[in-house]
This record gives sequence, C-alpha cells and structure tokens, in this order.
Amino acid sequence: MIRVPAPLQAVDLVKVFGDRTVLDGVSLTAAPGRRVGLIGENGAGKSTLLRLLAGTEAPDAGTVSRPADLGFGEQELPYPGTATLGEVMADAVREARAALRDLDELADRLAADADDPELLHRYGEVLDWCTEHDVWDAERRAEVVLDGLGLAGIGPDRRLDGMSGGQRGRLGLAALLVRRPSALLLDEPTNHLDDAAAAFLEEQLRGLPGVVVVASHDRAFLDAVCTDLVDLDPAVGGPTRYGGGYTDYQVERRAERARWEQRYLDEQEELSRLRRAVDHTARQVAPHDRPPRDNDGFIYAFKGARVQQAVSRQVRNARRRLDELARDQVRRPPAPLRFHATLGTGAAPGTVVALRGVHVPGRLHLDHLDLGATDRLLVTGANGTGKSTLLAVLAGVLEPVEGDVRRRRGLRVGLLAQDTSFARPDRTALAVYTEHLGEERAAARPLAELGLIAPRDLNRAVGELSVGQRRRLDLALLVADAPQLLLLDEPTNHLSPALADELEDALADAPAAVVVASHDRWLRRRWSGRELELRESPLRVGAR
Repeated sequence: MIRVPAPLQAVDLVKVFGDRTVLDGVSLTAAPGRRVGLIGENGAGKSTLLRLLAGTEAPDAGTVSRPADLGFGEQELPYPGTATLGEVMADAVREARAALRDLDELADRLAADADDPELLHRYGEVLDWCTEHDVWDAERRAEVVLDGLGLAGIGPDRRLDGMSGGQRGRLGLAALLVRRPSALLLDEPTNHLDDAAAAFLEEQLRGLPGVVVVASHDRAFLDAVCTDLVDLDPAVGGPTRYGGGYTDYQVERRAERARWEQRYLDEQEELSRLRRAVDHTARQVAPHDRPPRDNDGFIYAFKGARVQQAVSRQVRNARRRLDELARDQVRRPPAPLRFHATLGTGAAPGTVVALRGVHVPGRLHLDHLDLGATDRLLVTGANGTGKSTLLAVLAGVLEPVEGDVRRRRGLRVGLLAQDTSFARPDRTALAVYTEHLGEERAAARPLAELGLIAPRDLNRAVGELSVGQRRRLDLALLVADAPQLLLLDEPTNHLSPALADELEDALADAPAAVVVASHDRWLRRRWSGRELELRESPLRVGAR
C-alpha cells in the first residue's frame, strides 16, 4: 500500500515583532492533495506564516506539525554564488538517485533472503517513498522543468552569481519541483514568470500529491491552482478559510459582505426604534388629566403612581434592551480599500493625446496612437518592449527623439510609475498627502476617506510603510488629483487581490482616459477596452 503523505498542521500560532502582533492565534491544517493560498493586505502576515510553517522562524506561541520532507521556496537559493546550474539540479535529484540505489540494494538482499521481515519492511518504506516522489522520472523531470520555466537556454556551467535575480528564482522553483517534497511552501512564485512559465508552474503544482501552501497576489494563479484560500486580513475578523479558487472566493466574499451589511442595518434600525421608544415612554404622563373630584383624591394619586411605575418599568426594560444591543451589536462593516472619490474628472469629448512617428532609440518606435477622452487602452508586451517608455512619453516626462506628441491644452495627467519613492521618507503619509494637495484640497478630500491608507497608518512615516502601503499612498495622490488622463504602469503590483479588484472596478467607471501597462493575467483576461501589444523589435505598430 502506498504511504499517504503527512499533513501540515499549525495550531494557535502567535508572532510578535516589537510592539506589533503580526499573527495572533492562527491555526491551519492542510491535508495531502490540498493547495492552500494565503491572501490578505500587505503586512497581514503571509510571509511570516510561511516561515513559521517551514520552521525557519520560531513562533512566540503555538505549534507546527510538518512532514520531514518539506520544501520552502525562499527568496535566495541556499547555495554559494559559485555554484552552477548543473550543481543545483544535481542536488535536486540527489535524493531520488540515492533512493533508487537503496531500492536496488534492498531488492538484491531480498533475492537472497526473501523471508527477512525487517528487510521486507524497509523495502516497502523505500518503495513507498520512491513512488510518492516519482523518482524513476526525476532525471527527465529535471529537463522538462528547466525548459518549462525558461531556463533550458542556460548552460549547466553558468554560476549563480552570473544569473539575474529572476533566473535564480526560477532555478529555485525548478529544484523544488524536481524534488517533489511532501509539503511545498512558496512565497509569490510567479513574480519572475512569463505567461507560459506561470501556466507550466500551475500544471506542475496541480500534479503534486502532497501539501502546497502558497502566498500570492496573482489572482489568475490562485484561481488555477488553489483548492482553498485563507484570508489573513484582520479587516475580515482574522484568518478566514474559503473553499475553491479565487473566483469562488470573490463570490463568497461578496455574499458574506452583503449579509454582514444587512445584519448591521437591521440592528441599527432596531437600535433607533428602541431609542425612540425610550424617549417617548420617558415623556409619558398619567393618561387621566382631569382634576380629581372632592372625594377621590386618594384614588387619583394611587392610580397615577401605578401608571408612573408602569411607565418607569417600560423605560427601564427598553433601556436595558438598548444597552444590551448597543454593547453586543454587530460591528460596522469596515470600509473596503477602494476609491470613494470619483477617479478622474472627464475631459470634453474628442482626442486628448495624439502620437505620430514617435521614436525613442532602443526603447520605443510607434507609428501612431490616438486617445479619446474616455478611452481604455491596455498596453502589453514582454519586458523591454517599451511599455513604461510609452507611458512616460504620454505623461510628458520623456520627450521622444523623433515624432510628434500633441496633448489637449490644460489636460491633467496622472502617472503611476512602477517604482514608488518619496523625497521625504521621514514625513507621515498624512503630511505627504497634505503637502501634495495643499491644506484646502486635502481637507475637502481627506486621505482617510479614500480608503487606501488604513487609519492606523496615516501618521506613520512613509519610510516605515511596506512597499504595498507606499504604493497605495501613491494611488491616493493620483486619485485626489482627479486627472483627465490616467497612466498606470503595472498598477496591481504589490496590491492585495481584493484591492486589485477594487482598483479595476474604479478604472472601469473612471470619467477619464485610462492607459494601463500590465503583465497581470487576471486584469488582461477581463480587459474590455482596446489593446496595444508592443514587440521586442522596433516594429511600427498602432493601437488596435
């Protein structure tokens, strides 16, 4: 009988960094064959949880039970820079080769003594391990994986310190896929993959018999691979597990949000009714307002006191119910990180930007491009084909060597570049926002109301914010400026899947021209506007 791989289990994990609790009582169970995706806002603890599961970092409380055969896709390969691609892959198949040697040796020994129970037991264990890890196919698998991840063109003698960061990351993935560990932990594995390599990785992960736990912002990847998603975002009340991939998660989250909002509204209506009842009842007086007759003064006073006691009892009961409901009421649904303000301010109909014969040597060659006031244009192409250059030309921050760029007079242009940087990292997010807009405009459109920066982060220094948080601040500055032409370079980079969804919804409704350059497969699959594909060669191409 084939041995069933062991599950991965974490119970009540707590991790504190300084005065900040990143994980507070997180539990997770992943059985063999389950592929669990970790999602949530930046800083929710996805990478921290992976390190605790892998055992590279110890929790402050809680326990982890993991298979002995665990693979963790760390940021840097655990090899010296002088190691070669061939040496890394040889190490990846080392266990498979050793297991096959053990199996052959045990088979020879069994041929001489087939009745030895210990020998039979050991042979069964090794055979199970070989079957689970598919060791007979390891050598061929190494070639297939290198090709699938775009590394087939790199010679086996290429040293790690002679590779790019993306190549080293793909090599690390390749080594893990060849090993086929019983539990595989990956942190943003598609960051350096093109579409073909990402699709290959998805197929490989779906074929693993053991546990897979992956932290990712890649919505297409999550949808293609995961059997379960765990949302670590505290805004939804801590870790919440959802069955299915990202599409299923979206459906359930929307339904969950609708139920929460309805419960909150119903309870607020009940609270208002009770407050009105308390106020009305407290002002009630005895219903008999006629003066007492000569001989019934005592009865009148007695009845009046009885009425007042009843009224007081009703007030007390209503107040007690009001206090209980107010104390235990459903928490107000937190405002999602989204654009509450109108994104962009529309320009008059017609062309807002026109490009003719634009040439930036070695970077961009474009025959023509016209953008209307409400156009939606998606710019795609491999790295180095000129996507960022095109956006810079449209924004006016880069002048082409040749060609003509015409913009409508007074056009307000907003550019979200890939690299987010601020001149004064010591200033708070709120101070940067106020300085950028001016006090009057910042007061009219408060940063907190845009929903892009959490209230707890408004007064933190920009330099202390995560990459994703700085990215959201950059988006906030862009939204508040209300541009008529929005230029977004890889806008979903470093954003949580939920915020990326909200950004796309906001872009769809923006009364402005929108140009997006993106590798995001989820965004590209759902794009309904025009597309412009740039190619590596200086191909003269227009928008289609």
